[in-house]
Amino acid sequence: MAALYAAKGDVSVAVISKLYPTRSHTGAAQGGVGAALGNIAEDHWEWHMFDTIKGGDYLTDQDAAEVFSKDVIEAVYELEHMGLPFSRTPEGKIAQRKFGGHTREFGKAAVERSCYAKDRTGHMILQTLYQQNVKAGTTFFNEFHVLDLIIENGRCCGVVAYELATGEIHTFQAKSVILASGGYGRIFKITSNALTLSGDLMSIYYRKGLPLEDMEFYQFHPTGLTKLGILITEGVRGEGGILRNKDGERFMERYAPTIKDLAPRDMVSRAIITEIREGRGVGPDKDAIYIDLTHLPKDVIETKLSEITDLSRTYLGLDPVTDLVPIQPTAHYAMGGIPTTIDAECIANDQGDLVEGLYAAGEVACVSLHGANRLGTNSLGDLIVFGRRAGMFASKYAKTADMPDMPEGADLYSRELVARVKDNGGSENAARIRKELQATMMDNVGIFRNGPDMQKQVDILKDLRARYNQVSVSDPSTRYNSELIETLELGFMLDCAEAMTASALNRTESRGAHDREDFHARNDEQWLKHTMAYKGENGEVRIGYKPVALKGYTRAFEPKPRVY
Repeated sequence: MAALYAAKGDVSVAVISKLYPTRSHTGAAQGGVGAALGNIAEDHWEWHMFDTIKGGDYLTDQDAAEVFSKDVIEAVYELEHMGLPFSRTPEGKIAQRKFGGHTREFGKAAVERSCYAKDRTGHMILQTLYQQNVKAGTTFFNEFHVLDLIIENGRCCGVVAYELATGEIHTFQAKSVILASGGYGRIFKITSNALTLSGDLMSIYYRKGLPLEDMEFYQFHPTGLTKLGILITEGVRGEGGILRNKDGERFMERYAPTIKDLAPRDMVSRAIITEIREGRGVGPDKDAIYIDLTHLPKDVIETKLSEITDLSRTYLGLDPVTDLVPIQPTAHYAMGGIPTTIDAECIANDQGDLVEGLYAAGEVACVSLHGANRLGTNSLGDLIVFGRRAGMFASKYAKTADMPDMPEGADLYSRELVARVKDNGGSENAARIRKELQATMMDNVGIFRNGPDMQKQVDILKDLRARYNQVSVSDPSTRYNSELIETLELGFMLDCAEAMTASALNRTESRGAHDREDFHARNDEQWLKHTMAYKGENGEVRIGYKPVALKGYTRAFEPKPRVY
């Protein structure tokens, strides 16, 4: 979306992609994109804005939520006009279904707001936008792994990237740069994230002495296929799927009596873990819960949830039409990332100064639309709304700016980084370190957290960092050297884990997806603010803060019925 809108700004646009573009992780998004179209029942952008803020546990920047809730309506219709094959109502309108946390009249009841294309919405968005970029003449550099951002005197001049096919290092000069590289879920053992989501650009930004915002807030999706973490969309519950424990009880009636299984993701994930902890789990290890679709019509399961059905049959040998499917929470989405303005400009410090010519959108960015816990469907909405804004403002800047001068030796850091990894004679193994990182992050900085465990993780990360410096790469090849790339990615993952753990240990309250067993209560007086994490020396992290943008919605907000 960013590239497409930059191209519409009549500038020369190139996309540097770690993967072939249509293999990007957006293709894994299933459930839909939330927009208050009102095609099934009355709906309004104000209700969507309120749900976004409440879902984010009031850490959401409310100016971002307002821009988003208005713009996403137009963006969905725009995708429709581009040819995206949305599912349809009998009248031919874009079909909409219920989704966790989406309500009418400021929380009174669930509402149909998720616009979907069966359970392949992200895949359809990705294909549609790629086709539009081909039409617009966007240049693609596929399978180029970015290693560095070139920032000189507060301005971004371009990037340095490693070409997988040749092993060559390339320097790209640009008037403006947009980062849209996704999240870092591979730091966890059980995750819905693809293997490539290792937080590369977040880490590179962090290594520059620039801040990462709200890294302590990481969303665990309540329903991933047990052991595998493969996502089971919230749309399953939107269509009427029910969570059940080993006794067959619909346990969400006890945790969220009003909207039950359609409660926000943080609530449902904690409820599932509580059921498991209290001995009501299922499966050989009693560490899962069932999702029950057996009461739904077969045609609903086969048509509206066809991808989920295929995944369950393929990976678990279970048929959702007749079988209960075991699920468990899976690391899913980073609410934090590179701090940006609502115009997608990257923020350089606590005072709000900008990195000139640098923009970010999507999961890599933190405009703080999602606050402490992202509302389901708002990830795809975030992409199309703030991707569009990034493209518009980056192209506007590029049309008036001069081409920046490249600093001497702009690629030197990247060449030294690759050489250091390739020529290291140490005895450590990247895969072994990565496995320990993922297991310990899952145990110590997972759904439930406490100070002693997170302090232990800080020490573990320092040890893993020291061991990482002794990793050797046995493959000397230059073409598609996956061992080299995975070792570089491990370094990026360690940075993200370091920033996340320090930020979580520092926040002594529970809010949204950050749930501390030693600080159960929210503390707005002390903690209604954003964390800004800066890389220090020897694994230390410096913490700063940024205020939350408020526009009248607080936890004490008691809405009056609106008359339309």
